[in-house]
Amino acid sequence: MKRRELLKYMGLAGAGLGTNFQISNAADAEDYTGPLLVLVEADGGWDTSSFCDPKTNVVGELEINHWSQSAEIQQAGNIPYALFANNSTLFEKYYDRMLVINGIDAQTNAHTAGIVHNWTGRLSRGYPSLNSMFSLHANPDLPMSYISNGGYADGLNLIQSTRFNNPLEVRNILISNQARREHGPLLRESSWSLVQQAQQARLARMKDEAGITPRQRFSRELHYEARANRDALQRFVDILPAADQIEPYNWPNTIRSQIQMSLLAFKSNVAVCCDLKNGGFDSHDDHDWLQAEALSSLTDGIDYLWDYAETLGLADRLVVVVSSDFGRTPFYNSIGGKDHWSIGSTLVMRKNASWTNSVIGLTDEGQNAYAINPDTLERDDSNGTIIYPRHVHKALRKYLALEDEANDIRYPLSDTELFNFFDGDVA
Repeated sequence: MKRRELLKYMGLAGAGLGTNFQISNAADAEDYTGPLLVLVEADGGWDTSSFCDPKTNVVGELEINHWSQSAEIQQAGNIPYALFANNSTLFEKYYDRMLVINGIDAQTNAHTAGIVHNWTGRLSRGYPSLNSMFSLHANPDLPMSYISNGGYADGLNLIQSTRFNNPLEVRNILISNQARREHGPLLRESSWSLVQQAQQARLARMKDEAGITPRQRFSRELHYEARANRDALQRFVDILPAADQIEPYNWPNTIRSQIQMSLLAFKSNVAVCCDLKNGGFDSHDDHDWLQAEALSSLTDGIDYLWDYAETLGLADRLVVVVSSDFGRTPFYNSIGGKDHWSIGSTLVMRKNASWTNSVIGLTDEGQNAYAINPDTLERDDSNGTIIYPRHVHKALRKYLALEDEANDIRYPLSDTELFNFFDGDVA
């Protein structure tokens, strides 16, 4: 059986490795030319009424937004947006690459459940993340097929994501003989070659050690093959910038550095998908300032993502999904914050797609979701349904050609209507 089949159907990739940075066996990996999936997590629960589902104050009701005291809802193309933070830059520049899905009910006010629901389509654990499923479908044999920057990355041992923390540390791992010395290698090439040979010999002895369990043997064989095939990463190593040219890694808004390294991995054909994480949205107090800071970082990051993708010649291949745990309440609490609210939104972005410059889903003035007809995509109180994350995932699985894959059958979204969000297109 080919290793690709083994990964897909036995779910053994990465078993027992226990490491955050994985180099897979890439001996039989083929160049990948299909879509590249980017999931962007607005961590903490964003206020969609100050973003892509804008709301203004209603006389006689609790104030929903301070910004609407002096500003009106704006519109770019067919997409309304709030005149808040730096929203205008994003929407005016990218409305024609954007589908906004509003009125999505996460069915929870708990962070963990909201994250799981929005990135798997299921409220409780037990389903793999969308990126994991996509990585298995697109090319699991690439050295770092799925790069995680801290988003929800549970692949249920179907596939091992490669965790990127500080990009400088990643660079040092990949260029280990260079490490932090920019003026030359730590060891001469002849000495470094002897070190690598000794490492490989040690792995070979461990792989063939008597008395180990089948699981241990499989894990060590993967490790041995990964070390032997690390040359497959050379294209990535070759295009990595010098340390002083890597975007700063300043927590919690590290999204630019995440984007830079992930797109370089795409460019060098060692990865097909990634998650990006932008924190700061859990605004139980000082709501306006916290949301403005987090949204500004997020929109700047999305702008950088598309600009950098254009520079690398990747923009036509990107499918970008932006979402959060849930939304924020349609009113302020006693200390100027907003608490958790189950109704939120998702953005899906694609260049030159037929289904962009569009808004689907609807909420009332109090940010309560209306039922939507899956066929007409219009409000339908009689025959429609509230949009849940499972509807978004079912449509994304179809769009990304995952619906007939073994793991879609293994992890079905049963009793879920198909919303034609993507106009019948396939990525």
